[in-house]
Amino acid sequence: MAGAVTAVPAPRRGQVARHEPAEGLRAHSAALLRQAERLRAAAAALDRKGPQAEAFRRRVEALAERCATAAAGLARSAEQLDTAVRPR
Repeated sequence: MAGAVTAVPAPRRGQVARHEPAEGLRAHSAALLRQAERLRAAAAALDRKGPQAEAFRRRVEALAERCATAAAGLARSAEQLDTAVRPR
């Protein structure tokens, strides 16, 4: 149907408003940092010994580091968004 208009439903009562993009990035950054902490704690609590256990710990640490790196990138992006939208 050419030219058809679709209606966008109104927000439901009690629905949480969308957060600002920078706030969302910061929330995801914090979640990734918490996940990295949980991964490191779980690897440290592992009571297995031997080369397979050490290899597993290294893989978990690498994953935790990837989470922390992604979190830092999201935090930088949030700062850039804040800078871009601040009135001068």
